[in-house]
This record gives sequence, structure tokens and C-alpha cells, in this order.
Amino acid sequence: REVSPNKKVVLGLITSKRPELEDKEVIKERIKEATKYIPLERLCLSPQCGFASCEIGNQLTEEEQWAKLALVKEIAHEVWGD
Repeated sequence: REVSPNKKVVLGLITSKRPELEDKEVIKERIKEATKYIPLERLCLSPQCGFASCEIGNQLTEEEQWAKLALVKEIAHEVWGD
């Protein structure tokens, strides 16, 4: 199935389920793999879902959640620039 050419694709590659930060190079490689199917300028990066995606929430501290978001920002800057 094709994605409409006027749509962006958001890659939810950062888990909100575990506190450990993902390996930045692994995430960048997964983005590179996605460019085989969707041009880079139409790709975006985000956490896989919200940090409170279930009734009791996930076992991440607020600090760990901010660290995950900082990682998304850092990777996005390295991959897409300003």
C-alpha cells in the first residue's frame, strides 16, 4: 500500500515503555532504512506513543521522559538539521 505523496510518516522509534535510552546510531539506521520507502523529507521521529498510554501509566520518571524527548530532538537535529 502506498502513502499519499502529500503525507508525512511519523516513525515511533523511541519507546515510552522502558526508561533506558535507545542507541542513537540504531535509531538513525532505522530512519535510513525507512528512506528506502519514503523520502527523508517526509519522515518524522517521535516516541511510539504517549508516556501515559495506560491507566496506571508507564514506569518512567518525569526526568526519564524528558531525556527521551531530548534524544528525539538530538536525533532529529542530526538527521534533518535545523
